[in-house]
Amino acid sequence: MKKICFAGIMLVMLGFAFTVKTNRIITGTIQDENRKPVMGASVIAKGTKNSVVSGVNGKFSIVVDDKVKALEVSFVGYKTTTIKLSDKSDYTIVLEAQVSSLNEVVIVGYGNESADVALNAAPVMSQQLSGKAAGIYIRGSKSISLTRHKEKKKYDESWRYNGNFNTEGYDHIVENPFLKTNDNPLSTFSIDVDAASYANIRRFINDGRLPPPGAVRIEEMINYFNYSYPQPQDDAPFSINTEIAGCPWNAQHKLVMIGLQGKKISIQNLPASNLVFLIDVSGSMNEPDKLPLVQSSSKLLVDQLRPQDKVALVVYAGNAGLVLPSTSGEEKMKIKDAIDALEAGGSTAGGAGIKLAYKTAGNNFIKGGNNRVILCTDGDFNVGQSSEDELQTLIEKERSTGVFLSVLGFGTGNYQDAKMQTLADKGNGNHNYIDNISEAKKVFVNEFGGTLFTIAKDVKLQIEFNPEKVQGYRLIGYENRLLDKEDFNDDKKDAGELGSGHTVTALYELIPAGVKDTLLKDVDALRYQKIKPLSKRNFNDEVMNIKLRYKKPESDKSILIEHLLKDENIAFNSTSDNFRFATAVAAFGMLLRNSEYKGVADFSTVRDMAQSAIANDEEGYRNEFINLVKKASSLKQKETVSVIVDDNDD
Repeated sequence: MKKICFAGIMLVMLGFAFTVKTNRIITGTIQDENRKPVMGASVIAKGTKNSVVSGVNGKFSIVVDDKVKALEVSFVGYKTTTIKLSDKSDYTIVLEAQVSSLNEVVIVGYGNESADVALNAAPVMSQQLSGKAAGIYIRGSKSISLTRHKEKKKYDESWRYNGNFNTEGYDHIVENPFLKTNDNPLSTFSIDVDAASYANIRRFINDGRLPPPGAVRIEEMINYFNYSYPQPQDDAPFSINTEIAGCPWNAQHKLVMIGLQGKKISIQNLPASNLVFLIDVSGSMNEPDKLPLVQSSSKLLVDQLRPQDKVALVVYAGNAGLVLPSTSGEEKMKIKDAIDALEAGGSTAGGAGIKLAYKTAGNNFIKGGNNRVILCTDGDFNVGQSSEDELQTLIEKERSTGVFLSVLGFGTGNYQDAKMQTLADKGNGNHNYIDNISEAKKVFVNEFGGTLFTIAKDVKLQIEFNPEKVQGYRLIGYENRLLDKEDFNDDKKDAGELGSGHTVTALYELIPAGVKDTLLKDVDALRYQKIKPLSKRNFNDEVMNIKLRYKKPESDKSILIEHLLKDENIAFNSTSDNFRFATAVAAFGMLLRNSEYKGVADFSTVRDMAQSAIANDEEGYRNEFINLVKKASSLKQKETVSVIVDDNDD
């Protein structure tokens, strides 16, 4: 009997040993064609749901069994690569860039329906149509009908794909013009700390496409980067910094930079957080760059939480539901397990999800703490309370409770940029686009305080220009942040929020007094109005007076700060790294938009300006920008798009 028992035990142990031996660890490094590490690439054991993401140095480690014969490696902007496994356990995988050739597009436009997305928003094949069929947009084997107003107009980002392949939505942007100082002495706008536009543009360019003009919000491109402004003194929540110099794309003009630096508060000293993840798990999120990336990104945030912080998890598809009640940040595994269990499927009841998320945040409200809903979605709300007006009304009502909103956009194909901008703007929040795990690390780890902790709300600027020094001016970007001059003193008027450690930068292009310039539009002289003369006080050395209003997060009454800028004759090359780099980003945005105000700027000068301002680039974001400029320049050279409109159509 003892022998039989012993034999049984031996068989069990052998069986266990055999089971263990069927699993093995595969490690490796993922690189691009320049042998640089690729962070955030997806590595999947082919034929299974087992996957990992490459780390900072492009390294990965995945456990597979003997049935797995290959790994599939993918990353936005690169061709998916399949690696056959052999006896070795370590691999170096080089990804090939996916730059699609952009040939001629010939479109015949008919019909009365207007649409809203750019022609160059996807790689195309040449196709010509005849007769009175509607225009066709072709990518691979999928064709999508386009419609257009009968009037012969310039084609721009107001196009939209009216088919299943691509329904991304972007607002049409009308660039700020030059204004005469005598007619418009005041310029008023809200700050903007959103950075979604830059990450989205990067996604387009890395995918071998130039972005539609509506996706290019220059202020968000500039504010994606950190600038080394000095920290504020005393109890002020931010410092105000200014510079003035010659304009690199128009020698007769000047450029002014206004930079705000939010006070940086250490994570240990930040107030306790009451966070509610609101995650879209509808069918449209069932793609690698959507829900799986949401899960990986949100777990990075969970790793930053302290015991005094708490997190709840709300999801929405056909209906909204509470997956995880408010849970202490100390229970990280419990929170991560709930996140890992999410699966995508169904339609999108976004309004119901937002209501439940705010209710959950309200039930767990921390007085004096950071109460915030974090919405993760592609923006495709299509069931229930989904119109922008309805959602805007809902968000405006909820923000009065003291719960802030962060909107994180994911994915391609039906990314609703315009809708998410509205939600973030009206919800006392911010908007970011997450295109890979590296961007998630930037938002949730590197900029943890700035993303989630508001130190000043409803921050507004009003600039008064001295007509003795400034004949005309133009605010570069901030088109959707402009305010009426009366809004500046109206504490009921909503404006942007500033987070811990955040920087905000704005650029004005000035036309000095006495310069003859065709960019200023003349109007007939007024019959009844008179321009008041300047005061007898000597303001001749002053260019502008900057007024700024802000509220403390818990207050409804604004505080006023003023800052004076005097004129200086400084060559552009003698300015700070902050000034030169912000200017390079602004010029890049104008080139992507093909702006009428770009002057002599080109991709080469943008690259040179940025290259001269990368001394302090610890995270590598500025170097990445330079590589992006090079890619965009190459794509621009290859772009040969033709549009034909049939004038005979009636």
